[in-house]
Amino acid sequence: MALLLLYSPYKITESVGFVVLAALTCSVEASAWAEAIGKAGPSYAFSLDSPIKFLDYAFIHIPVKGLWLMYKTFISSSLLILIIISSSTQTILGEPPESTVQDNFINGINLLYNNQFDQASALFEDEIKAAPKAPGGYFYLAMVSWSRLSIGYWGEKDVKEFSQRIDKTIAVARENIKDSTADSWTYFYLGGALGFKGRLRLSEQNWFASFKLASEAITALKTVQKMDPENKDVLLGLGMYDYYTAKLSGLLKFLTYIFLHHGNTEEGLRKLHLAAYESIYSKTEAKSVLLYIYLFMENNPSKALPLARELANQYPRDHRNRYFQGLSYIQLNMDEEYNAVQKELIFNAGNPPGDTLAISWEREALYLEASRLMIRGYYESAREKLDEILLKSDAENDPAMLAWPIVKKGMSYDLEKNREKALAFYKQVMAMPNGAGAQFLAEKYIDSPIKNGDPFIGY
Repeated sequence: MALLLLYSPYKITESVGFVVLAALTCSVEASAWAEAIGKAGPSYAFSLDSPIKFLDYAFIHIPVKGLWLMYKTFISSSLLILIIISSSTQTILGEPPESTVQDNFINGINLLYNNQFDQASALFEDEIKAAPKAPGGYFYLAMVSWSRLSIGYWGEKDVKEFSQRIDKTIAVARENIKDSTADSWTYFYLGGALGFKGRLRLSEQNWFASFKLASEAITALKTVQKMDPENKDVLLGLGMYDYYTAKLSGLLKFLTYIFLHHGNTEEGLRKLHLAAYESIYSKTEAKSVLLYIYLFMENNPSKALPLARELANQYPRDHRNRYFQGLSYIQLNMDEEYNAVQKELIFNAGNPPGDTLAISWEREALYLEASRLMIRGYYESAREKLDEILLKSDAENDPAMLAWPIVKKGMSYDLEKNREKALAFYKQVMAMPNGAGAQFLAEKYIDSPIKNGDPFIGY
């Protein structure tokens, strides 16, 4: 993260071609799939040897009603995995390790994670001028656009800019392949671009197209590993595939054998840790992925804490990592340390780092305290903090901190068993022209109320 969460109010971790897993994470009701599959015939799944053939077959042979049932349940509840995979915005891949190019891309990547988008754009544009036939610069320039989408700017102009830039990356990479000048990094960027284009199609609810793009992305990713087995950056995407496919169950688990492969959580975590500490370009992204996994999937704040602290210190302009540091302290009942994080956020509101907005730090402090109060069960007090944020909201410059406090108020009422009020807030988010990603949680909880212990109480 839409998705889904194609984006979130903050950054949402991406991965090469990960859209295919996003599609598989839809909590499709067994009855819906059973009806669709049953009407198509009992043996079709075993006669198809690729996801593409399945999709082509589905369009022709599965009744429209069956497809709609599959689609409806998919759209309504594919959030949980995507919201995890979908907070740091950028999948950081690589470029041939020539010292100048390598240094420039690493510098640009750091600028992106530190929310310095204009500086990053200038650097990547210079790289494009220096090497107009290499896909790397185009890819990272597209990631600047994606970074803006990921923090809630989903205007028509923003989406169009991203689409043009990602299509240019694909075109340049494929031209290199056609001319037989492609190396492993060409396929790396091709896979990344196809994956992001697939995520855009997913946000448009065109999930069949997203499946096809994802299949192509996976092929490119595996080609990288074959061409360069020592490439540690590729372990970011492969590790995510292993981990998240292993988290599927039931019929969805079966579908992974058709569309991807069965996963392994331990193997996925192993690869992600290798990427976090041994890759060239993927270190920060892998750490971000692990942070989300440990906070929202593994319920292991002890492992999340050092990652959040490291990222917050490395990228001081991005308050989201400091938020997750505070959230880890909440879950560990480390009140003194939590208070220190709150004081730092408030200090930054009075002394904002760089050219960041003071009000954004103030909103983050209030949002973190609202999360603490909700986790502790003080729902009315949490709503008071959320109302303070809404009084200071700015739909133009911080759309996330308009939509997410509203959906969080709905969650608080659900936790109080006041379903009618909860639904009113969820529907308010669904009606917003820019829900900044919160609409996908709202849609999920419209279908089924949030429960105590849900990790996304703290999101």
